This record gives sequence, C-alpha cells and structure tokens, in this order.
Amino acid sequence: MSKTVGIKDVAAAAGVSVTTVSHVLNDVAYARVGAETRERVQEAAHRLGYGPNRLAQALRTQRSGMIGFISEEIATTPHAGRIILGSEETAKRRGYNIMIINSTSTGSAESRESDVAALMDRQVDGILYATMYHRRFTVPANLAGLPAVLVDSEDVGQSISSVIPDEEGGARAAVQTLIDAGHTRIGMINNTDDVPATHSRLRAFKETLEETGLEFHADLVQAEHSEVPGGYQAALRLLRSESRPTAVFCYNDRMAMGLYRAAGELGLSIPAELSVVGFDNQELIAENLYPALTTVALPHYEMGAWATENLIDAIEGKADLGLFAAHPTVLDCPLVVRDSVAPPAAQ
Repeated sequence: MSKTVGIKDVAAAAGVSVTTVSHVLNDVAYARVGAETRERVQEAAHRLGYGPNRLAQALRTQRSGMIGFISEEIATTPHAGRIILGSEETAKRRGYNIMIINSTSTGSAESRESDVAALMDRQVDGILYATMYHRRFTVPANLAGLPAVLVDSEDVGQSISSVIPDEEGGARAAVQTLIDAGHTRIGMINNTDDVPATHSRLRAFKETLEETGLEFHADLVQAEHSEVPGGYQAALRLLRSESRPTAVFCYNDRMAMGLYRAAGELGLSIPAELSVVGFDNQELIAENLYPALTTVALPHYEMGAWATENLIDAIEGKADLGLFAAHPTVLDCPLVVRDSVAPPAAQ
C-alpha cells in the first residue's frame, strides 16, 4: 500500500518548515509568508495530493467547514443561478463546502426559521441567505447572532450584513447610452411590484434625463407586470401614441422581449426606428433576440462570491460583519453592449 502523505512530506518537498506549511494551507491571518513561498507550498501539496485532515481540523477549530445556503428559488431560476456558482467556487477555494436549502419567496416566517434551524442542526459555520430578486424583508429571527450574509436582499432591521446590485447606477448607464446615441424622446417600461428595483430604476431614469437637460414626460412611462406579456402591453401603449419615443429603457429583458413583439406587430424596425435597452442580462433572452439586446448585467456571480468571501472571513475571525450591517455593500451593474441601439431615424 502507498504511504499516506503527511504535512511533513509537503514541508520536505517545498523546502520549508511544517509550521510554514500549516500557516499556508490553513490561511493563517497573522502568518508572514511570502508569495513565492506560499505558491511553492501550495504546488507541493497539490502535487502530493495532500489536504488538511477535515475531522482533525474540525475538532481543533470547532468548525465544520460547511456553509449553509438558503436559496429563495435561486436554485430554480437559471439567470440567478450564478449567485450559487460564485458562492460555491469561492467556498471551494477557501476550503469550505456549501449545503443548499431551496426555499420559496412566499414562505411563512415559521418556514424560514425552520430552514435556518435545519442548517444549524447540521452544524454549519455560517449562513448565506439569497433572494431571487433585490428586495427588503424581515430576516428569520433565529438568524440573529449567527455569522450570516444576505445576498441580493436587505434586512429591514439592518442587523445582518448584505450585498446588493447598484440598481441606480445600472439604470443610469442604460439611459445614458440612449442619450449618447442621440435620442431625446426616451420612454420607459417599468415594473408594477413594490420592490427596490422598481423605484430606483425609475428614479435613475428621471434624474439622468434631467441632468442632461432633457424633459421627463410622465406619459412616456408605462408599467405592467414584469414578464413578457406585461412588456408587450406596455409597449403597445407607448408605441401607438402619436408622439411615440424613439428609444425605450425596459425594466428587464423579459419586458424588452415583449416590446420586440409589439414593435414587430407595428412594423417598427429595431434599432433603425426604435432603440431598446434592457436590464438583467438574461443571456438566453438578450443574446437570442434579433437584434441582440443591449442590456445591463446584474452581478449575480460577484454577489455570491463577495458574500461567501466575507462570511468565511468572519467565521475565521478575520472580519467583523457588524461593520457592514447598517449599509449594504453595493456592486456595479455593467452595461453589456449588443445591437439594439442606434441613432434616431431622421424625422
């Protein structure tokens, strides 16, 4: 039988002390180990197939190496699934595993507390709680006092650290790209749900117009349920008006898809006669509309990664999540340029 590889073997292969190997592989915060030495140790450990003994490590540190992930429909929402991917890849890099519970956004307070309790019973070191769209809600009572981070959501009581997308910044970029293309009569198709994105994207729309000297026209904003049929109905109202807009900013890509249908029925060519910008960068939609949709990307992967990185730092005593609780961390929503924007047609 082959000999079991131990920490002494890694130390010998890397030409360093056992202590140095321990510091590198356990990512000890106070250890002063140079980048070259750290890389040499990691390479030797990988080549020899050595990993820390998780059972022994758990007994020593009183940590399980498991992170609980409560997913309010994220696991069944393809475009938001990158939150989980960002979390899993970050956890793996830091030597942790993810345990997922798929919950529902319509669950009761009791069911949410049961989800938290189920993870606590399995001795997770901390909990990530992700919602399927940016919203504010009252977190489960038994989440208080645990290492925890909210993803794409905010705690009404401001007691839990959270990471959210820059809704306003993304909307500003969307509207600005239409202005930069030369459009002065710009419409918006908005959502009817009372969620942060509905209000912040509309606010950014108004302010961006005003800051560039363009007048805001309330009749150029139509709101419906944020799905394809809603986008279609709102677009018909906008595009059938005598003074229709030459460009439209849509609350999300699904509503933009409905606008494409309405424009086609009315004989309007995109982008020659109507420019369109969406939001969310749902690639199955945005890349496959014709022409491909210019849109704003939500930082799903980045939010999952940030939340996991900071949760693990807190678990390991390297960060204080309380410092982030009062004010959510906001991540950029970059513009993804495709083919749905052009200068307005000559009148």
